[in-house]
Amino acid sequence: LISYLSFLCRYFRWWYKKTRIEKKSAFIDLLCAVPLQQIYGCPLGGIGGGTITRGWRGEFCRWQLNPGIYHYETVIADQFTVCLRCKGQTVYQQVLSVERPSTLQGWNWGYCGHYAFYHALYPRAWMVYELPGQNVVLTCRQVSPVIPHDYKDSSLPVGVFIWEVENGRDEDVDVSIMFSLQNGTGTKEDRSGGHWNEPFAFEKEGERVAGVLLHHCTRVNPFTLAISAREKAGTRVTHLTAFNPTGSGREVWQDLLQDGRLDSPAGESRPTEKGEVTAAAVCASCRVPAQGHRTLELALAWDMPRVHFGSKEKLHFRRYTRFFGSGGDAAPALSHHALTHYEEWERKIEAWQKPILENSQLPSWYKSALFNELYFVTDGGTIWVELPPDCCAEDLRGPAGAGLSHLLPVLREYGRFAYLEGQEYRMYNTYDVHFYASFALVMLWPKLQISLQYDIAVTVVNEDVQPRQYLMCGQTAQVKLKNVVPHDIGDPGDEPWQRVNAYLMHDTADWKDLNLKFVLQVYRDYCLTQDSVYLRDMWPVCQAVMESELKFDTDNDGLIENGGFADQTYDAWVVNGASAYCGGLWLAAVCMMCKMAEVLGDAEIRQKYTDILSKGKEAFERMLWNGKYYNYDSSGSDTSSSIMSDQCAGQWFLGACGLDQGEFEVFPKSHVVSALKTIFEKNVMSFAGGTMGAVNGMRPNGVPDTSSVQSDEVWIGVVYALAATMIQEGLVEEGFHTAEGCYRTVWERLGMAFQTPEAYREKKVYRSLAYMRPLSIWSMQLALE
Repeated sequence: LISYLSFLCRYFRWWYKKTRIEKKSAFIDLLCAVPLQQIYGCPLGGIGGGTITRGWRGEFCRWQLNPGIYHYETVIADQFTVCLRCKGQTVYQQVLSVERPSTLQGWNWGYCGHYAFYHALYPRAWMVYELPGQNVVLTCRQVSPVIPHDYKDSSLPVGVFIWEVENGRDEDVDVSIMFSLQNGTGTKEDRSGGHWNEPFAFEKEGERVAGVLLHHCTRVNPFTLAISAREKAGTRVTHLTAFNPTGSGREVWQDLLQDGRLDSPAGESRPTEKGEVTAAAVCASCRVPAQGHRTLELALAWDMPRVHFGSKEKLHFRRYTRFFGSGGDAAPALSHHALTHYEEWERKIEAWQKPILENSQLPSWYKSALFNELYFVTDGGTIWVELPPDCCAEDLRGPAGAGLSHLLPVLREYGRFAYLEGQEYRMYNTYDVHFYASFALVMLWPKLQISLQYDIAVTVVNEDVQPRQYLMCGQTAQVKLKNVVPHDIGDPGDEPWQRVNAYLMHDTADWKDLNLKFVLQVYRDYCLTQDSVYLRDMWPVCQAVMESELKFDTDNDGLIENGGFADQTYDAWVVNGASAYCGGLWLAAVCMMCKMAEVLGDAEIRQKYTDILSKGKEAFERMLWNGKYYNYDSSGSDTSSSIMSDQCAGQWFLGACGLDQGEFEVFPKSHVVSALKTIFEKNVMSFAGGTMGAVNGMRPNGVPDTSSVQSDEVWIGVVYALAATMIQEGLVEEGFHTAEGCYRTVWERLGMAFQTPEAYREKKVYRSLAYMRPLSIWSMQLALE
């Protein structure tokens, strides 16, 4: 208790200095958590260009345009409005929102939610509006270019809204959809002055789009928003360059009401004064025949090509600038590309998703979870940047990275990729957690996983000699040691890649799992990609981190020991001596070293690790196997016999690579199956009636382990990994039941759609909204395949 209170005092002093004196964000803010809002839907945008999230009621409500920085503002002016006209008269005009705001009161708000329906299957969503009393149905289909194995269009900061109009009347109806948008994201910067709007039209290869550009002219990371519609036969596009979104909006409403169109003034608007806000609108109109159907296509694009992180030291160019330029004038071309290519995107998305969606053996909740959890690949503060054109290998490698021969070609071709541990835990590429999430990347965008691994490898072979005080232990140590995998690649509030290990709760040089997770991912990546150049480049790095790890085998029995503190991804759950989690990861990594040595023809290293594996397996079974499962650790403490849900993490990776039988069988199959059945019986079925997934730690008597704040939590990403392990071992029904508990809890009972947290407890406590680890659900798909 004294130690914990001491940590809290140190943390508060650090937090006060960081947030109140330096005016910066804390990388983990224990005092100001992001509030839960049960409103989110499918985010818009591709990978690494920023995201804008729409809620399931149609509102634009979560903004991540500056890398890694979020604003949780519902901007009331950002709306779709429908106008219906028959025989030259407007018969119905309605904002398609249930809101009743205090601004824009000249508009007709308060659409009855009873007549609207929302469906999401990332990267698409559908909103169906049955217009009451009109016999007209609108379906808005929202599409973002998130396409597996696509490294061009998947990077684009765009979203498309395809409005399908069904006219059930016996007469023609003129239908207009107006898209209004505020210049900004609803924050104080919207009132900073100097922002302006201008109409645009862009034509290429006979296709024309038109709309309005909203130039947001901040000093750091300025950007342009673009709202637009596709002009085609029978569709007319009109616009309003600027209006005041804080006023009544009556002039906008009357303009649309009069003839179903907007006035379309020429010329740009004047720049806003300080304290003033501006907005714009674009309107697409067509005639829908009696009992007929027509389509209107609108788009939202944003162009923030050149970005600085918080330190403002380095200028970075986003990935999409390779294709659309970095001059800040790409919004018209982005809008045109989106509106003329979304059909191709949808064909590719359907070809990818269809085999899974049409597989009657898979439960519906799983299909929803598998695709919708992918939101985090784009909405995890994700940044994807180009290497500077004048960058050379020496700039990247540092003094010790000469062996990484393919580093420069990989990063030059595929750029640098980073995503946050969570929207509240603001560290990029947190490696102990990425270990779980990496299955989504390596299965869908393998080149991004390989690029990320090269970046980690560079930091491994170099060191950072800066000292720093660590809050949890109150000690000073180097930020990063040579031949040790970093905890993370940096804080978006600082300078990622340049300064790593933003995490300062512990000195992670003593963590037991980071080095092992690098080795496990290297072989898993090779197994799935067959990239032999990558394997050869990573081999010396694997040897270096394993050599560094060997010091944790203090008694030379072939098995590493934990240090009596929280020295792995469960960073508040103490482990002492040999442990099921780290010991299992160690043996799996040793096994993979043997396999990689065999593939690369390195007989000496293979013999070395074969000998270690032989000793380590015997020690692991002797010290931890109790006849039913592997004990949490070998310390003999009151909780060392706890049943850890993640005790088979090493087996999970071995199974994913097919190294779980024959000469490479590390853990006896009968023991693995027994352990998994015990976890299912105790951690799953004896916890919350079997309806909430697997609790991290369970005592043999069926009571959760409450020895730490993490032992009685459920970690959603760990549960998905556990379910994958069960499926690999033939316990398919148990695996699906285990994972279903998490999906039902998060997406249905708690209303946490598109903000899946790291953890929850049985009774109304959750932690760290919108977290990386649940992407591990893709390991379930790999197990099924």
